[in-house]
Amino acid sequence: MKYFESKIKELKIRYAVEEDIPVILDFIKQIAIYENMLDKVVATEKSLKETIFENNRAEVLLMEFNNKFIGYVIYFFNFSTFIGRAGIYVEDLYINEEYRGKGIGKEVFKILAHIAKKNKCERIEWTCLDWNEPSLKFYKSIGAKKNSEWILHRLDKEGIDKIYNKEL
Repeated sequence: MKYFESKIKELKIRYAVEEDIPVILDFIKQIAIYENMLDKVVATEKSLKETIFENNRAEVLLMEFNNKFIGYVIYFFNFSTFIGRAGIYVEDLYINEEYRGKGIGKEVFKILAHIAKKNKCERIEWTCLDWNEPSLKFYKSIGAKKNSEWILHRLDKEGIDKIYNKEL
């Protein structure tokens, strides 16, 4: 197993493999609990296997501290027409509470920056809930800028079905 380099001795970060699917699903549920959205989780081991490992729609990095899984980040590549380059969209970044504030998040963003540079990406983007003050403070500390010009819009499954079935 190949690990990314880290300044934190006990920390190991690596790409997830198919055998890690139960760990990934557990972290998805943990972040959903933190965000008070567990009832919204419909992902299954089967859907994660298909989407991440068979169709390569996302990448997952797992964090281990003293050989114990403590967090994950899931991202995918997007594209900016304005800059004519790919970017990275971070869907989730989650670190177990007892490991926060130890520099692990900064190590993760260093790795994401390395991945971005390697792939000629010029942006790393993500969303954060407006009430999540600890995360907002962390993102500001690494130099992230809050984008208030753009408003996130979403078509969910029902909206997609409505358009697909020409019910508009």
